[in-house]
Amino acid sequence: MSDAMIRVPAEVRDRLAVIAESRGTSIRSLVQEFAESTLTEEERRERAEQARAYLAEHFGVEVTDEESAAMGRRLREAFAQPQAQRGAAA
Repeated sequence: MSDAMIRVPAEVRDRLAVIAESRGTSIRSLVQEFAESTLTEEERRERAEQARAYLAEHFGVEVTDEESAAMGRRLREAFAQPQAQRGAAA
């Protein structure tokens, strides 16, 4: 695999360096991890549809669009809270 150069402002590079150092890795590995783990909107929709099909086939549960949207909102809200606050709510 050949390398490619990605141009970013110096502030972004510096921030990536701080994050990478705090994780004990390199900027290259950090960017690679991000690219490999981040889904596009289309990929998210495909996975959601696969999950719905699995639930229907194996558990007889039909998840509606409204239920899926509501759960998505609840998850986003939960992850938006500071970690200490999430622990206290459990």
